[in-house]
Amino acid sequence: PAGLAEVLSAFGPAYLASHELPRGAAKVWRAILACRTAALGGHVESCTDCGTSRHVYHSCRNRHCPRCQTRAKERWLAARRREVLPVPYFHLVFTLPHALNGLIGAAPRRLYENLFAAASATLIEFAASPRHLGGMPAFSLVLHTWKQDLGRHVHVHALVAGGALSDTGEWISPKKGFLFPVRALSKVFRGKFVAGLDDLYRQGYLPDFLNPLAWQNLKQDLYAHDWVVYAKQPLGGPQAVLDYLGRYTHRVAISNERIVGITHDQVAFRVRADSGGKKRVLRLAGSEFIACFLLHVLPSGFKRIRHYGLLSPARKKVGLAAARSALAVPPPEPAIIESVTAFLQRVARLASMCCPHCGGQFRVTATLLPQRGATARGPP
Repeated sequence: PAGLAEVLSAFGPAYLASHELPRGAAKVWRAILACRTAALGGHVESCTDCGTSRHVYHSCRNRHCPRCQTRAKERWLAARRREVLPVPYFHLVFTLPHALNGLIGAAPRRLYENLFAAASATLIEFAASPRHLGGMPAFSLVLHTWKQDLGRHVHVHALVAGGALSDTGEWISPKKGFLFPVRALSKVFRGKFVAGLDDLYRQGYLPDFLNPLAWQNLKQDLYAHDWVVYAKQPLGGPQAVLDYLGRYTHRVAISNERIVGITHDQVAFRVRADSGGKKRVLRLAGSEFIACFLLHVLPSGFKRIRHYGLLSPARKKVGLAAARSALAVPPPEPAIIESVTAFLQRVARLASMCCPHCGGQFRVTATLLPQRGATARGPP
């Protein structure tokens, strides 16, 4: 089957011969090639009834690897179950204009940090305003950097609880069925982002190619058009919120399911043709596909999922307890949450341990040590 590892194996040598890798990309590349291969080791499982054996190799667990996100997502969502409040949730998207793409490519960490800072400050400011809610909100931001065709499209998804906790301990719900006016949000978001960018420029943190004239031209361009803040309809109860959140938190730029074929010089993959969900197949030259994928490798150690307001690490314990008290709901039972999580993991494990030939059970019978040189050649 075609997948990202197969693309890197097929077109990697030609790409590496003519391109320099972005910082951090070599580690990601090696991890994806090694994932679930003999290079990482594993174990042998044998059926206790018919004797069928299989080799099971370890996962790389890299956050850019499309093979490794399902379990990571389930673990993350299990931890979030105790944090979801029994209120409607709103989904907003803050998008950077494409005029910033060149600057993002040159200084991704600075620009991503500024995006998180501007989006979070905008939401906190609107929630604190008596015109809207007048309290402290609870929300999470998730960074995405891609479009369906793997082009650069930097935006953050915001999942915001419908309401805010006042200074007097009351839960204040939205008055008009929507959270905040998106036109006003977009103007304030743009102002905060450009102000943060201006600070970075004055402190010398932006690339040298941005001379004073280029900087003024860029600022004029950024203010020439409205920025996009998109708001979706409120979501349902806690489980619906978790299911919805799971679609965004652990996505990677391209999933293996979307790669439909590899020829001698091209990669074919599915993209959405329109907002109605129709699909079409796009073809890119192998080296171009790899270059596009590497645009979305995050800076080392960069946190792409962050929590704010009542969910921020500094006030989560006290803040969520106060919100539940205001909403007159009991805290979640940790034992129940853990037992549900353990049950789901146990069911998945039992299914994977069932022999497809006779229905017997697989048992671990041997350990496989990691083997050097067991994968296709990657970057040094």
